[in-house]
Amino acid sequence: MDNTNFLFEFLHLLAGIGIFLTGCDIMSSNLEAVCSDRLRELLAKVSNNKIVGVLIGTAATIAISSSGAMTVMAIGFVNAHIITMKQAATIIFGGEIGTTLTGQLVALGMMGGGDIDLNFLFSSLAGIGVFMSMFAKKDKVRLFGAVLTGIGLLFAGLDVMSGAMTEFSRSPALKAAIARVDSSLLLIIFGAILTALIQSSTAITSISISMVAVGLITISQGIYLTLGANVGTCLTGMLAGMKSEGVNAKRTSLMQLIFNIGGVVLVYVIDLIMKIVTGGNLSFGILFENMFPGLPHTQLAMFHTIFNIASVVIVLPLVDSLVALTEKLIKDEEPKPKKEHFYFVDENILTTPSIAVEQIKQEIVNMANIAMQNFNIAMDMLKTEDFSRLNELEDNEGELNFLNKELVELIVKLGQSQKLNKSDSRYLSSTYKTIADLERIGDYASNLSVCAKNLKEEKLSDAIINELDVMRHLINRLYMLVIDSYKSGKRKVTKQIMDLRDNVQGLSNLMVKIYIRRLNEKELTAVSGGEYLKICNDTRRVSEHLINLIDTDYILNH
Repeated sequence: MDNTNFLFEFLHLLAGIGIFLTGCDIMSSNLEAVCSDRLRELLAKVSNNKIVGVLIGTAATIAISSSGAMTVMAIGFVNAHIITMKQAATIIFGGEIGTTLTGQLVALGMMGGGDIDLNFLFSSLAGIGVFMSMFAKKDKVRLFGAVLTGIGLLFAGLDVMSGAMTEFSRSPALKAAIARVDSSLLLIIFGAILTALIQSSTAITSISISMVAVGLITISQGIYLTLGANVGTCLTGMLAGMKSEGVNAKRTSLMQLIFNIGGVVLVYVIDLIMKIVTGGNLSFGILFENMFPGLPHTQLAMFHTIFNIASVVIVLPLVDSLVALTEKLIKDEEPKPKKEHFYFVDENILTTPSIAVEQIKQEIVNMANIAMQNFNIAMDMLKTEDFSRLNELEDNEGELNFLNKELVELIVKLGQSQKLNKSDSRYLSSTYKTIADLERIGDYASNLSVCAKNLKEEKLSDAIINELDVMRHLINRLYMLVIDSYKSGKRKVTKQIMDLRDNVQGLSNLMVKIYIRRLNEKELTAVSGGEYLKICNDTRRVSEHLINLIDTDYILNH
């Protein structure tokens, strides 16, 4: 092979890699959109049962076709205190099993004989998927068509890569040069570096399978490249852990690194011992050649699957010890002054929008709880003239202001994702108004606390205090119904909700109506009367903003 042909085939190989990675990305993003609801259901079932965690991690990784995304998601959940480190570990272990499916599909595509070319048949799915996406009327069908397009491109890219590598395999000089790279450690390092560069262990494993299939490398070389890919894929998790503020997120990413490096070291040592004991007559490469004779692509794909499953089986009983080890290696951080922060959302979760949408919903519900907590603190101040919780109210107000700004910015970023389905997109578009309403409730709570301070020397009558107690009860009851409707996703204004809103407004109007009488009877002074009217207005406005949270027509028209 002369230099011109070598350059041509190298560009041929790059084209195949590009098509393959594009196919992986299209398949992954659209699979996630198709499976978003099921993915949320799966992850909601994560428990302390280790096997359940592994199964959920496996299924979720297959659903989004990315162990890297699964790892980042688990780290984000840990950082947001949604799951424990132990639960995250089992999810990540399951992800290591789920990611081997692509390798099995690649091996399957390379099978066939005679007039049957499975790779060609799978590649044709790209065309079928494009037509489905173009002409289907239902969103689900269009998304499924996009998934098929991704699968087709994946195999088309593989076909292009295989063609280039077949040409390379016909060069005795090149094969001899590659054969001289027999250092297992060097191959592991090379596989790890390549995976870290393109951030896809699936791509490196698939390329290794196709190289083994055309005879460009041996099964043993393919095994060590694949082991290196397992180490290199940890880079995504390490980056996510370092970007996260929580110490447990960093520990979780370290757990994945220890797990993957530990498995590679174990295989390396066992393989070395087998070679020494048998004088080179037995190794993992020879073992899998004998298990699947004449099927080099299947040999490497099966090694990858069996290795990952075996690693999980060995490490799963040691999860508690692994968690304890990472806690020793990464010490707890010194307590920092309390500052505003997200409670459920982590930016790492943005890589999986279907999950991020659910976490944003929880963050908004928590924001509502904070706003109503401030409302109740302020109402307590009006009744008792006890200002011991004033600092708590001010801290909460700072948190509400933080969420109002930062949550909106996060939603803007998430809204730019191509992985969102229409339902999630519609929900996100409504959140801007919802967040603004909750921030206003917090403002009215602050106003009420100011009224309480201004009334410190102007004691309210028992009758007014009783009316404010009734008002507070009505608004809290209204809030419970509204937030239940919001969390359920139905967001409907029921008759019971409207009756409560009318009762709040009726009581507010009544209090305003008898304002002059109370002034004349000296139940109110000029100072307390002004604050009294503010209280009537602010409590009424709180009820209106609560209704806005579930008034779909109002949200869509603003």
